[in-house]
Amino acid sequence: MPRVFLITGTSTGFGRDYAQEVLDRGDIVAATARDPSQLSFANTTPETYLALQLDVTDKASIKQAFSETLKKFGRVDVVVNNAGYGLSGCFEECTDEQIRQQMEINFFGLLDVTREALETMRDKQKPQGGLIQQITSIGGQRGVPFFSIYCASKWAVEGFTEALSHEVKPEWGIKFTLVEPGGFRTDWAGRSMTFATRHPAYDHLNAEKHMTARHGTQAGDPKKGAKAMYELAIMPNPPLRVVVGTDAYKAVMNKLEQYEQNYTKYAALSNSTDVDGYVAPQ
Repeated sequence: MPRVFLITGTSTGFGRDYAQEVLDRGDIVAATARDPSQLSFANTTPETYLALQLDVTDKASIKQAFSETLKKFGRVDVVVNNAGYGLSGCFEECTDEQIRQQMEINFFGLLDVTREALETMRDKQKPQGGLIQQITSIGGQRGVPFFSIYCASKWAVEGFTEALSHEVKPEWGIKFTLVEPGGFRTDWAGRSMTFATRHPAYDHLNAEKHMTARHGTQAGDPKKGAKAMYELAIMPNPPLRVVVGTDAYKAVMNKLEQYEQNYTKYAALSNSTDVDGYVAPQ
């Protein structure tokens, strides 16, 4: 049986390439965007493709998109939380409005889509179950300059999803994967990025200059990235988290090494705080 994918943010980047990969593999896609009239894919038929309006900051549009997908295809097997953008600039350069907007889209919007996905997969289809893929970032595993708020949004998604994965009943059959891409040649670092206004105290750092120089030189091929995400989606037992990209893999392995060195160095201090005579439960 073909799988039914609902993917957010399919007008550009990973979302667009992922939706096309789904169609090329013979599965079904509900492709969503704030303006679905701009969507265009190859190999579509009325039986395999549905373009839907969905703005992750609008709960009504989220509910409507899921409802229309169920009405046409009968179920949702894979929900891909891909919609998002990058806010670039030093922390003190970012306005309160920019910070809240970043969190509204990358985190709170994702929560609302996830809530609807959970209810759909548990209560509105037989058999129960499905996969929720959260497209986060290597920035959800390490902090990098110019992206304190973006990284905060992705770290929030990582912690939320890991905790949520322990809350669902196994019999519901709902699984989660955090996909952590590195640098890919999408529009993310180009026209999709928002830059904060420069702050004179940070004259040693220039986010826009740095990202403009990097744009188009990243290692990752978006179509190959989308293929990897699809391969994860069709695994019988997908991992809770996985990096995508050679740079992301190198970065996360380096972070793991740093973690081990740091926590081992302070092991005595960490283990010095128990109540006298405390015995840990077996």
